[in-house]
Order: sequence, then C-alpha cells, then structure tokens
Amino acid sequence: MVVPLLPDFPKILGTSADNASWLVTVTLLTSAIATPIISRLADMFGKRRMMVVAMVTMVIGSVIAAAGGTFLMLLIGRAFQGLAASLIPVGISIMRDELPREKVASAVALMSATLGIGSALGLPLAGVIYESLGWQAIFWISAVIGVLLIIAVIAIVPESAVRTRGKFDGVGAVLLTAALTSLLLAISKGGEWGWTSEPVILLFIGTVVFLALWFPYELRVSQPMVDLRTSARKPVLLTNIASILVGFSMYANMLTTTQQLQLPNLGGYGFGLSVVVAGLCMIPSGLAMVALAPVSAAITKRHGAKVTLIAGSLVLAVSYVARVFLTGEVWMVILGATVVSMGTAIAYAAMPTLIMRSVPITETASANGLNSLLRAVGTSTMSAVVGAVLTSAVVHVGPLALPTEDAFKEVFWYAAIAALLSIGVSVFIPRVQAAPGLAGGTSTGVYDAGARPGAAGAARPAGLPAAVVPPAAAGDGRPADDEIVVGGTVMGAGGKPIRQAVVNALHTNGEPADWSRADNAGRYSLVLPASGRYLIVSSADGWAPSSQVLEFVDSSSTENIRLTLRLTLSGTVADGGRALEHALVTLTKASGEFVMSTFSDGSGRYEVPLPAAGRYILTGLEPEGLRSQSVQLSLSSRPAVVDLDLGGSPEPATAEHARAGA
Repeated sequence: MVVPLLPDFPKILGTSADNASWLVTVTLLTSAIATPIISRLADMFGKRRMMVVAMVTMVIGSVIAAAGGTFLMLLIGRAFQGLAASLIPVGISIMRDELPREKVASAVALMSATLGIGSALGLPLAGVIYESLGWQAIFWISAVIGVLLIIAVIAIVPESAVRTRGKFDGVGAVLLTAALTSLLLAISKGGEWGWTSEPVILLFIGTVVFLALWFPYELRVSQPMVDLRTSARKPVLLTNIASILVGFSMYANMLTTTQQLQLPNLGGYGFGLSVVVAGLCMIPSGLAMVALAPVSAAITKRHGAKVTLIAGSLVLAVSYVARVFLTGEVWMVILGATVVSMGTAIAYAAMPTLIMRSVPITETASANGLNSLLRAVGTSTMSAVVGAVLTSAVVHVGPLALPTEDAFKEVFWYAAIAALLSIGVSVFIPRVQAAPGLAGGTSTGVYDAGARPGAAGAARPAGLPAAVVPPAAAGDGRPADDEIVVGGTVMGAGGKPIRQAVVNALHTNGEPADWSRADNAGRYSLVLPASGRYLIVSSADGWAPSSQVLEFVDSSSTENIRLTLRLTLSGTVADGGRALEHALVTLTKASGEFVMSTFSDGSGRYEVPLPAAGRYILTGLEPEGLRSQSVQLSLSSRPAVVDLDLGGSPEPATAEHARAGA
C-alpha cells in the first residue's frame, strides 16, 4: 500500500526521493530477517503465539507510522510492519497441524496466493484511501484491521501441539541477520549507489564473510537456526532454488505493469493512467490468484506438487513471452499481467507442500520460513534488475526521461528465462510415491501431513526429553488431538549418544509417518498421527542401521534406540604369515588427503571406524619402519576386512573383498 505513494512522499515529508525509497527497503530488510527467526521460534514456542507476535508488530508499526508525522517515525513504523511477513510460513504450518489431510493442499494453495492477492488489491486501495482520507489513513486502517485479526486468531485458531523445545540459536540468528542485511541492502541499493561503488562491494564482501562463519557454525550447533543438513536434501534444496527463480520471475509483473499503464503517452507506448486507475487494473490479477488456488490444489492432489510447480513455472514463462508482444492496448497489458498472476498462484501453492513433505513435522515452520526468505531474495534481485534496466534504456521527451518499450520487453525476457530455469530445476525434484491408501496415485506432499483437528499444547510429561513437547491435555474447550509427539535418545552399544542419527517412523503398512534427525545429544522427536505400533528405522554414519517395531501409547512414550554394530575397516598385519605387533596402519584418500592411522595389537589385528564411501589407500608399516605395503580400496557403507602381509602381496581374497565394498 505504500508503493503507490512513493512519488508523493518526498513532498509530503520534506525529504529526498532517495530517502523515500528506504520506506520500501527497510520493510524488505526486516521481513527477510524476521521470517526465518520467527518461523524457528514458532516451531519451538508455538505457531499461534508467533502469529500473534507478527500481527502485533504490524499494528505497532502502523500506529507509529500514522501518528509520527516525520520521515524517521514513518521509517521506524515501516520497519516494524516488515516483521509481519513471517505470518505466511507460520500460518501455512498451522494448517498442516490442524486440518484434515484432504484440506491441506487447498488451504496451503490459498494462503500462498494471499501474498499476490494482497499486493494486487493493496495498490488500488492505497490510491483511493490516499486521495479520500490522506496518507495517514492508510496506516490507521492497517492498525485497525490488525487488531481485529489478532482477536480473530486468538479466538479461532488453536495453538499447535507440534513443537520442539530447546535453546534458541542466538549466534546463528545474529550471523544470518548480518548476512541477509548485507546481501539485500547491496541488491536493493546497488542501482542507486553504483554496483562497483565502495559501499556495495563492502556489503557483498560482508555477506560472504558472514555466511562463511554461519555455515560451519550451523553444522556444529546442536539445535541450529536452520538445519543445513535437512536443507541440503535434494527435494528441499531444489525446491528452494526453484523458489528463488519463481520469485525473481513473478516480481517483474508487479514492478512493471503499473509503470507501463502510468507512463505518459508521449513516448508512443504509454497509456497515461492515474495511480488509482492503474491500481484498479491490477484487481483482475488478484482475483485470478484467488480463482486459481483450488485449481492448483487439484493438480497437487491428482499429480503431485512437483507437477504443480512445473505447470506454474510453464504458465509464467509462456505469459511473459506473450507480454513481450501484448503491449499495444490497455486490455493486453491487463491480460498479460493476469495470466502471469495465474502462473504465480499455481507455482507458489506447490512450494510449501514440497517443503513440508521433505522435512520433519517439527521443523515445518522454520523450513517454510527459509523458503519464504529465498523467495524474497529472488524478488529483491528482480527489483534490482528492473531498476537497472529501466534506468539504462530511456528516451528523453522534454524534461522527462522515460523507460523505452524495449526496456520493458527486456525485463519480460529475463523473467521468462528465470521461469524456464525453474522448470529445469523442478524436473529433478524427486517425486514421492503414493503411500498405501492415498488417492490419486501420488502423495499430497505432506508425510501424513494428515493433521486432525488440534488441541493446544500442554506441559512436558516427566521422562520426555526437553526437545519434545506433547499435545494438549483436555480442558481447553477443544477436542483432544489424535496426534502424539514422542521422542527418546539414539545411543551406541556403550550407551553413548549418537549425534545426527536419522530416525524414520513408518506405519506397518509401509506409509511414512514422520522422520527426525537427532541433535548433538542424540535426542530425537517424532510426530505420529495416532498411538499404535510403528516400524522405526534408524541409521547413523559409521553404524549399521537397525529396525524395530515399537508401540507408542501417548506423548509420554519415550523410546531409546540402540545401534549396536559399529561399521569398521579391520584386518591383520603380518610378515610372511607372522603377526606383527605395533605395526603402523594408515588410511589416506586416493586423492591424497590423510584420513586416520592406528597400530596393530599383539595379534597383529587393527580396526578403525569405517570412513565415508570412496577410494582409499591402506598402508602397513613394520615396527622397525623399514618395509611397508599399500593397497587401494573401494569402500562402501559395509564393513570391510583387509589383511596386509609385508612379506608378500596383499591377501588376494580379502583385498578383492574390500574392493567390492563387502
């Protein structure tokens, strides 16, 4: 709602146009920073609670902006308003927790579309309010609506029972905030300050430095701000890359359409429409997104979210190519913008579903938050591209410097190429096969996403790990939920916790229920759709996997899992058949890196933990340090036995055994 007023704010507030642009930039920065942080807090402390927090910040920001009357107060108010952007991923995650399975896809599709709907309706509404009631009324109306929605959320939306407790990753949040601030500030202001200017270069360098610190820290911390291991899984990684490209593509529509319609006709291609009329021309785009929400949900239910994302990206690509040629009449521009919005609605509806089907249920909000953040990176990048293109190709008509028609077409080509790249990425997203009993031949995209009507959270029962918070006890006026949250610790044979172990829960008919990655203390948590017997499959690097059928009664159920067989590389070192004690045994990668070393015992035997699969060089050296022998191995994820005889060649059978990865 602020965008249409940007040309008037310098005069209203007595400031420069460059300063006025910060009213959009500051909201972009705070929304990008808040989204992953608020989403992570929602997984930990309650989704409805953080939804209310997001709405409260919007109300506070609206009141500050409306009552302040100065540029500084308006800037502070806009910063607070940006925090409310985290509402979308948190709200989507609540839908997974609370709605029946058959309702999740359509609900997610509609809420994903609200970003575009709000933008399309906010543009004309801002102009009408501004001309009728003044610019302060925009913020007063936002504050009133925010208060009403807070009341509605508290009264109607149940608090999700699915959450994880633990220590918030404050250091990770600070590093991520610094990296995002540097990156988005450089992208959004690069055009004004100059892409090769010292501030922009320093900001990009800062981004690299902060990310270089953030990535290894997140891999070490027990409960990270962003689970990079989960984010690196192929379905999540490719969906996030596609999200950047779709965000980049779709934002060209919002940035260029009203400019096209408002350009004076002096250049031979503008239409000279007023701010209000140009905004009204965007209403069909918003309505199209509402109309397409159930369509995208139907595609997801029938063919899967991957097909939905590809279809949406295809519509985006085709519509932008059409926009290159549909420029002669107002109705052509409106038609092109509407079809782009249709593609956006379809693509945006698929992304949360693809994310939620691939992450643990206890991480849905934070995973959706990261996805929303990456979409924002895409839209910010397109904003910079549009600014650079439209200001580099201009035609001078009197005192005016107007973007040329070719500049708009160039932007549309960039958007079409991004949509095509999104299709190329989406094709490689693994498709989830249908679980038994699911209609349509494909998964709806959520691992039972199948939520049931929910109840609020209750205190943790004694004996349950701190990372797990169970569903509510009865007594809050809502029906109890069938879903239960269980947990325990993954331990090795000696009782020592195994960090980063993966625990997978499946129904005994083969349908997946949930999965979890243990933290550095070995603690895991699972969200199960109901009490009963489940097949629990556990694995960890360096350990043989285990499977067992466990019965979970309620959220007080605590099951510790033991992995008993450590995977090793072992064998003997001998000299002409005589066992060598204290012989040195080393393992290096075929590419030269050192891996580990040990010494043989009194019987000539050695044993080391099995390294990651790959090609290695195993070397034995006699105690006197005179003779040695090396053999090349090709190891897999199975135990390997290799005997070395320094008085002859390696044992043929055992060497071949290792090369086969046995």
